[in-house]
Amino acid sequence: MKNIFTITVLSFIIFTFLASDIFAIPAFARKYNMSCKTCHSPFPYLKAYGNDFAGNGFQLKDKDAPRYYVETGDDKLSLLRDFPLAVRLEGYVTYNQGNTEQSDFTTPLLFKLLTGGAITKDVAYYVYYILESGEPGKIEDAWIMFNNMFGSELDFTIGQFQVCDPLFKRELRLTRDDYYIYKVRPGNSMVDLTYDRGIMLNYGFESGTDLTLEVVNGSGIGESFLGGNFDNDKYKNVFVRISQDAGDHLRLGAMGYWGKERRELTGDRYPNNELWMLGGDATIIFDPLELNLQYVERNDDNPYFNYPDKEKIKTRGAFGELIFRPEGDESEWYGVALFNWIESDQTDLNLKQLGIHFGYLLRRNIRLVAEYSQNFTAKYGTIGLGFVTAF
Repeated sequence: MKNIFTITVLSFIIFTFLASDIFAIPAFARKYNMSCKTCHSPFPYLKAYGNDFAGNGFQLKDKDAPRYYVETGDDKLSLLRDFPLAVRLEGYVTYNQGNTEQSDFTTPLLFKLLTGGAITKDVAYYVYYILESGEPGKIEDAWIMFNNMFGSELDFTIGQFQVCDPLFKRELRLTRDDYYIYKVRPGNSMVDLTYDRGIMLNYGFESGTDLTLEVVNGSGIGESFLGGNFDNDKYKNVFVRISQDAGDHLRLGAMGYWGKERRELTGDRYPNNELWMLGGDATIIFDPLELNLQYVERNDDNPYFNYPDKEKIKTRGAFGELIFRPEGDESEWYGVALFNWIESDQTDLNLKQLGIHFGYLLRRNIRLVAEYSQNFTAKYGTIGLGFVTAF
């Protein structure tokens, strides 16, 4: 088995290096005719300029895209000349995934078809269709944003997005290991900090203070429920966050989430689960190192929806992510260490896990990656070698 695995890995690496002449430019780089490193370091991880670009409705404040719209003679029509489209593809060869002691071609692990951009001045959209882990495809991110409303720094977004996006964006992380505290759902709760439907308001002050308010269904982004509603109860959940830049090297943030869920048993019995989350986050940057920290405390008063007695569950968790780019934006290789910790009254949620990840850029948009993840709770390790590309 070990010999077969070794031959498989070597064959995979050789094949990927032979593909090094491939050159691809994702949709936004094509639009503005510039390198991916303008916004990413490395892709898909966003640096400050990329965050500003996304927050400005995919418009560069200092550069207009030439001939971006069709000239129709109608000033009230905004029609994109070329429909922006991009693809992200990644795959791996793994060993001992899920503690199975098996080698596996986990390829493709993920395929995304992405589109997004400015529909007109201060109005932008973003949508992607994803196939992941061999499951049927679905739309995850799908939203429209109105930015700089009323001539101010107020942005308004409506659609499907991740509740945690104002904290750390899961879709832009470099590792296969996730930010697991964002995905926790105690008992039968449908609430977490990943995908949901709702609205988001953002306001940025010149002082470096950012405020975010989200109002969401609290039901995820699955299929509709009875009556065609995407929300399965009458409640709406609220997420708030404040963050502050403290000089060039430090950003601090605090968040809160309050929500309520309802389940129908029989007759007029509707057990509820009321929950809250509080947390803090920080980013510390001293080139060539970047440290991202997140802590979340969660309390559910009835996540199993028992009636009439309730069973409370308290959960807390954190992650720390250390990113090393030896030459900053010009780095051809990088390293990441990601530690996840979760402790809960529901013991099957407990987790202590450390992932070590290395990446090498064949091109700005083609990465070779190697990752080892050690689960200290379940006492096993996983190895993965693979590629990530976008074009």
